[in-house]
Amino acid sequence: MTEDKGTAGTAPAAEVLYAEPGASWIWLLAGPAAGVAMAMIQLSAGYGVQWFIPGLFFFLVSGFLAIQIKAARIHTSVELTADWLRQGAETIRTDEIVRIYPQATRREEHKWQSARALGELSRVPRGRTGIGMRLTNDRTAQAWARKHQKLRAALVNLVEERIPPESAR
Repeated sequence: MTEDKGTAGTAPAAEVLYAEPGASWIWLLAGPAAGVAMAMIQLSAGYGVQWFIPGLFFFLVSGFLAIQIKAARIHTSVELTADWLRQGAETIRTDEIVRIYPQATRREEHKWQSARALGELSRVPRGRTGIGMRLTNDRTAQAWARKHQKLRAALVNLVEERIPPESAR
């Protein structure tokens, strides 16, 4: 008799259709770079290296960046599965999505562009592009992503699987 190596009594993890982490931890390398830069400045000035200032720059820059990266990973991350869409700190069920609006053009302002952004944010985060969605109960919202074309394609596929296009009816 063989035992299942999976976790007993828990639901299987849903397949992630699209994901963005929000920010990269690679930016923490700026802390050591700041420390090395300060040490090089001290050496070039002829003072030798006094480790307090380079160490201070290392810890201050790394600390501030770690806080910002953690916040970005919480508030600007995106994850889409067949069951739910998580945008930052807000999660909605994909069953609530009724329609994905066409992509905005520069010439024409769409009504959905003034809708609230998902993720408990006041607007679409900087560096992301909004995707207009019609939700149940005649609500409108904006999903957003850096790679908005990929998220849009995944959302359109999900909605069309559940609700066939009007031309097919």
